[in-house]
Amino acid sequence: MSARAATADASMEDEQPYPHLFAPFELAGRRLRNRVAHLAILTTLSPGGQVSDRHIQYCLNRARGGAAMIVAEPVNMAPHQHAAIKVNARDDGALDSLKRWAAAVEGEDCRLLAQVQDSGRGRHAPGRNLDSVGAAPLPDDISWSMPHVLTIPEIRIMIEGFAAGSLRLQRCGFSGVEISAGHGHLFAQFMSPWSNNREDAYGGDLEGRMRLVVETIAAIRAACGSGFIIGVKTPGDDGVAAGIPPSTAAGIIARLSRTGIDYMSFAQGTHARSLEMHVPDAHWPALPFRELMRRLRPHAGGVPVMAIGRITDPAEAEGLVAQGEAELVGLGRALITDPAWPEKAAAGRARDIRYCVSGNACWYNVTALHRLACDNNPRVGEPDELLPLPQAAARKRVVVVGAGIAGLEAAWVAASRGHEVILLGRSAEVGGKLRLHAALPGGEPLSSIYDFQFAEAQKARVRMELGVTAGVEDVLALGPDAVVLATGASMIWPLCLPASLRAEGYVQDLRAALPGILGLNVRQPGTAVLYDQDHTEGTYCAALALHRRFERVVILTPRESIAQDTSIVTRQGIYRRVNLLGIEVAVLSEPKWTEDFEMEARLTYANIYTGQERHVEDVAFFAYSTPRAPDDALAAPLRAAGLPVHVIGDAKVARAPMAATAEGYAIGRSL
Repeated sequence: MSARAATADASMEDEQPYPHLFAPFELAGRRLRNRVAHLAILTTLSPGGQVSDRHIQYCLNRARGGAAMIVAEPVNMAPHQHAAIKVNARDDGALDSLKRWAAAVEGEDCRLLAQVQDSGRGRHAPGRNLDSVGAAPLPDDISWSMPHVLTIPEIRIMIEGFAAGSLRLQRCGFSGVEISAGHGHLFAQFMSPWSNNREDAYGGDLEGRMRLVVETIAAIRAACGSGFIIGVKTPGDDGVAAGIPPSTAAGIIARLSRTGIDYMSFAQGTHARSLEMHVPDAHWPALPFRELMRRLRPHAGGVPVMAIGRITDPAEAEGLVAQGEAELVGLGRALITDPAWPEKAAAGRARDIRYCVSGNACWYNVTALHRLACDNNPRVGEPDELLPLPQAAARKRVVVVGAGIAGLEAAWVAASRGHEVILLGRSAEVGGKLRLHAALPGGEPLSSIYDFQFAEAQKARVRMELGVTAGVEDVLALGPDAVVLATGASMIWPLCLPASLRAEGYVQDLRAALPGILGLNVRQPGTAVLYDQDHTEGTYCAALALHRRFERVVILTPRESIAQDTSIVTRQGIYRRVNLLGIEVAVLSEPKWTEDFEMEARLTYANIYTGQERHVEDVAFFAYSTPRAPDDALAAPLRAAGLPVHVIGDAKVARAPMAATAEGYAIGRSL
């Protein structure tokens, strides 16, 4: 069990282990059965404007899992909003599906809200948004999209659209709406002096810049009445010096507290270099918004506050409510990972929660317009997401080779379905190469994946033989009906270096070298050089580990920048840490081996276009992080022996954890 799970696992001496978190509450006269709310997250589950059955099922699962309120993703309301990936509440075209959505969720004693939001000039995906709108003729800080500046008549039409859309939702059975005025979206763009230099009624001083959100609140309240929940996600600190720091946010919050809203939450980050503050990952401390919330709460004028920001643990959530820091706790990524998080916590089963790893793979998926998915929950939105796995029609003996997260997932799922499962693992511990990543700075939450899988495998009586390098004869001797090959992948030798160097030990596979590096307790003299052809997050976590142990770290890459295969929020954090720590990066470069390396510890590298050479002196460590080739040597001989062999995870194609757990689950479910 991970340290997080151990912390969260409350004493069962009390009937209710988290009494404050699971006490009822009331908003706008509507009862909430507890204090847990699902935060608004784009799911891309409803393309085409109608609410899909999969989308309804996703929300229904979270309602049945114990959430008291679900703030659904933004919907199209204003006349200019036509996003194909969002549900249409702009007119009556989707009324039937909206009614089914509300009836399903509200029927589980869970309040359903939708979000009023517009990204304005902001954009997360590559390229520019040529159809964006904004407060002023000022470009987006990331994409440099130049918005169409909204005129006063257009602003009033937009406000009318927000009010009419909210009324339409109310008539369909929704309990309320949340206005997304944080995270650098359009309302925040109007409130920020950095993005609003208007001189009319919707600009100028703070009162003018707040006019859009204040008038929107008033219009929705006038249309929907006092029994309709209106929440506001406010800017708390947008991370832009000339934007909305906490001192300015305090004035915004005080003004909003007088508008009659029912709750508020304080957000960080904006569409700028501070976007990573929006969805803090594991490089941030636990509860990263807590100090900001403590600072801003006194300005809320008694309006209930919803705590947000990487809250993953029931004990953390209980503490926030018990200590009077918040009335509600908003969970986003945590409820994607485990829809039964509230139910398990309330029953004193926190150890059974499948924990969020804060890797932001879900965010990456939806901003790339892929369907919402999760590293640690391969069943997101499935009809049986909350149900026990169905029993197999016939019991089989299944041998799983590989104890990484793909093999573990396949093993526990197959065993839970009634199969006899034998798991063979080369290492003495489960987790595979992900265990190594979890030992690096920023990687610890990844242990939640294999911790959960291992616990479930034990419950399902998987027979585990660890510390065994299985060969063909070993597998055949077990007499399997089916074999699952989850043997991972290995980094390939860099083609820019002579193959003769492999045996000499000067150049090392990063993953093979890291265990020895992590064992160093004294900072080493000299320079650690990392040749990067990987560009995923684990390589840069390793660079942080090297920085702690060597005087100097240099990253070489043949690409024009680093971290290109990560999402923008992850990449921002990598750039920030690399630069603040003084880790050097040489782009468009490849190492060039010279005969004098051993004698002088001097590495030569060359520009890939010009051939211009430079040198790194006093090299004490040199490793490569490269694309990985599947370790699938067992597949062909086992198939030749007549066995059905299923190759999954990196043994199929090296990818991220999401693919490993998804494929492990899929094969375990299908056997």
